[in-house]
Amino acid sequence: MTSAGEALPESLYWAWKDRFGVEILDGLGTAEMWHIFVSNTPEAVRPGTLGRAIPGFDVRVRDEDGNDLPDGEVGRLWVRGDSRGLGYWQDSDATAEAFRGEWVVTGDLASRDSDGYFTHRGRADDAVKVKGKWFRPQELESCLLEHPAVKEAAAVPIEDEAGLLRPVAFVVSADGVTEDELKAWALERLEAYKHPRQIVFMEALPQTHLGKVDRGALRRSVTAS
Repeated sequence: MTSAGEALPESLYWAWKDRFGVEILDGLGTAEMWHIFVSNTPEAVRPGTLGRAIPGFDVRVRDEDGNDLPDGEVGRLWVRGDSRGLGYWQDSDATAEAFRGEWVVTGDLASRDSDGYFTHRGRADDAVKVKGKWFRPQELESCLLEHPAVKEAAAVPIEDEAGLLRPVAFVVSADGVTEDELKAWALERLEAYKHPRQIVFMEALPQTHLGKVDRGALRRSVTAS
């Protein structure tokens, strides 16, 4: 089994593996590269990660100036390989941002460990400052998904009355769990500024035409209420 499109939470990997006994190979590719360039493989699966670079691709984690970051630090994913595209049709500004020499600068944030495994840390355009620190929705989502009553979870930053961004979580859950319980669950496992200030229970999370969580729709649902 393979997984792509969004990072596969470790809790979901183990739920699948325990039930069916089949590996899920999580990986990452982009339209700009037209190929998966980071993936777990049957002989080397590390749950919670995207795996290692596929032979033929050079993958780096870099800062905003294009400098390689040390293992463990979070930065933008840069990749080069022979399947690389030439640019975006009639969009020179976006082409200049993403296509830099041999490299494609993706919109994905990641870290790399000392064994060469990459972990997805969210999208660069999703990361925001909360109380002066970077908040990445995936951290909160992964934490909530570890709760046995949570089936699906998504987090987005929403402006509060003072105009400051605060995390709000949207949850599809089994009956019985309360908002206070899930807030306490997150507070026990994450730094305080990352816990959800509000939890909205839903029957299902909205999806885009690509089958990904429609975070824009979630954000609008709160601001409109």
